[in-house]
Formats: sequence, structure tokens, C-alpha cells
Amino acid sequence: MTTPVCTSASSPAVFPSFSSYVRARGPVLLRTARSLTANPNDAEDLLQTALTKTYVAWERIEDHRALDGYVRRALINTRTSQWRKRKVEEFACDELPEPDPLPAPDPAELEGLRDAMWRAVMRLPPRQRAMVVLRYYEDLSEARTAEVMEVSVGTVKSAVSRALAKLREDPELGLSA
Repeated sequence: MTTPVCTSASSPAVFPSFSSYVRARGPVLLRTARSLTANPNDAEDLLQTALTKTYVAWERIEDHRALDGYVRRALINTRTSQWRKRKVEEFACDELPEPDPLPAPDPAELEGLRDAMWRAVMRLPPRQRAMVVLRYYEDLSEARTAEVMEVSVGTVKSAVSRALAKLREDPELGLSA
């Protein structure tokens, strides 16, 4: 009488729980997963997904002696689904797709623009000037500006709107199109 070389193949084990199955068969199943993917990390993820599917179906599997086949089929089906759904979102290219950064503005030009803006604001009527300063330089809300100026919110809105129109038309600022 001959003795079988692989004793686990001659008498398949029946696993009482899912965790005992994973402890016993995990390394073998991981090797199978590694044969399906090029990256070891992807193989671990693939095995985890297949084991999750197995865990969900654990109570429905009648023959626990065929669990390896069930998990291998889950591995193959999962890998096939991943391959079919795969979308290439990143790819190598010679040039970076990011636009070139804009050059930093010249500090002298910024200072000149600030001075021109203040001169234009100073040319506004006093009440409009006060409302523009409160709204945009002091960053007050329309309601708070109206409260400080002791006028209605509508008055603030209309006065600021007229003031901004005058600033847009100011020839020194060059904002008009």
C-alpha cells in the first residue's frame, strides 16, 4: 500500500469557522493572488476582497471542503472585474500638464496702482468715499456700513454702486474697457 505524498490533499479539512480557515489557508491563497497580479500590495487587496466575498457567503457554502476552489474563483472573478473596470487616470508624459506659474507682479507697479487707487478714491464725493472705505477697506458689511453712516442699507448699496462705476471710469486707473 502506498502512502500519499500530500496528506492535506488526501483528506480535505473541514473548517469550523471562517477565521480558522483564513489562518490555515491564508498563505496559500496569497500565493494564488500574487500569481494574478504583478504588485504584492495589489495581491493582498485582491485576497482581502475575495475573502470578504467568502465571508458574506460563508453560511451558504454547503461543502466546506471546497472552500479553496470557492476563494480561487472569487479571486479570479474579482481580478477580472478590476481589469474590466480599470481606468487609466494617470499616465507618464514628457511635459507636465500644469500651466507655467504666472510671474510675480512688480512691487513698484503694485505700489503705483495702490497710489492711483487712493487718488481716485479721494476724488469721490465725501459720502461715497466714506462708504467705499467702510465697505472695502474696513471690510464692513452693508448693514454695518449703513449703521455707521446712519443711513439705510439700500442707500449704502446704491451709493457704493455709483462710486464703483466712477472708479471704473477713472482714466488714471485704466479699468474701463
